[in-house]
Amino acid sequence: MTDLTITIIQSELFWEDTDANLEIFSKKLASVAEGTDLVILPEMFSTGFTMNAKGCAEMMNGKTVEWLRKKAIEKKCVLTGSVIISEDGRFFNRLIWMKPDGTFDCYDKRHLFRLADEQETYSPGNKKMIAEINGWKICPLICYDLRFPVWSRRTKQEDYDLLIYVANWPDRRVHAWKQLLVARAIENQSYVAGVNRIGNDGNNIYHSGYSSVIDFKGERLSQTKPGEESMETIVLNKQALIDFRKTFAFADDADEFRLV
Repeated sequence: MTDLTITIIQSELFWEDTDANLEIFSKKLASVAEGTDLVILPEMFSTGFTMNAKGCAEMMNGKTVEWLRKKAIEKKCVLTGSVIISEDGRFFNRLIWMKPDGTFDCYDKRHLFRLADEQETYSPGNKKMIAEINGWKICPLICYDLRFPVWSRRTKQEDYDLLIYVANWPDRRVHAWKQLLVARAIENQSYVAGVNRIGNDGNNIYHSGYSSVIDFKGERLSQTKPGEESMETIVLNKQALIDFRKTFAFADDADEFRLV
């Protein structure tokens, strides 16, 4: 049974400065250990969480997606994070799942953050993505999606082993971030990785990070500290997950439902 090696990068972001952000993440990625399967970056890692989509958006053939492709091929791993994308006259907060062969999948953020009027600028997605790496099923989501457990729910039709949230989650509500990551892990009997930024953004909103990797029992595996730049690599054990789900087969009693 193959384990999964993931690296989470907690970083400060340069406000609406794609070149500066790509430069700093290039330096961080240079030290990612060989053999890493997946590297996770924060939400809108190339710009910060901005509503200035007109000034910051790129096409799917833009510099950030091309940077992701180059680095995924170079590091021989999956590289993911969300980017502001312009497509068909609309803007999307889009997670790019870039594979080491240069191909990619996408997930558009479903739940748009009303307190920042995100829904006034961006269009919502309507479909989850389940990716695979070495036999692991992985469901990547974005920030505010964390507050909506039905969307995150592991089902027979949308099964996964690792749930990911890339985020720009403010420190003023970080207690909810920490508790909800644990809740999602426990209720879905899944590993959860939450990768958040640190530092002040262009609206002077402070982010403390609290990026975490949590196991299927709700116990924290990572050592990343709040408020600090960090790059941490963690190995997830697949057999332990399978054994736990067999011993505590709570999913067999789960309610059936369908989103419309």
